[in-house]
Amino acid sequence: MGIIKNDHSEGPIAKKIEQQTAKLPSDLFLWAAVGSMAASATLKVLGKGTTSLFVGQWATSFLLLGIYNKIVKVEGSDANDEAGQ
Repeated sequence: MGIIKNDHSEGPIAKKIEQQTAKLPSDLFLWAAVGSMAASATLKVLGKGTTSLFVGQWATSFLLLGIYNKIVKVEGSDANDEAGQ
């Protein structure tokens, strides 16, 4: 199986973001998601329903950022550059 050549490359801003994102530990995003769920439950118990829903919705964003973080660490935008392509 040969290497598939990718003619697409990331722009300089995406590369900078990925360089900074890759420095963060992956479990940071998991704990942020769990924290937002706990904060949401606490707010709900305290009778702040609307704020509870708002904070509870952060969990999905944190988990998606965690997936992005993992992909950047495994693949990275310049994975093809390092392979000499």
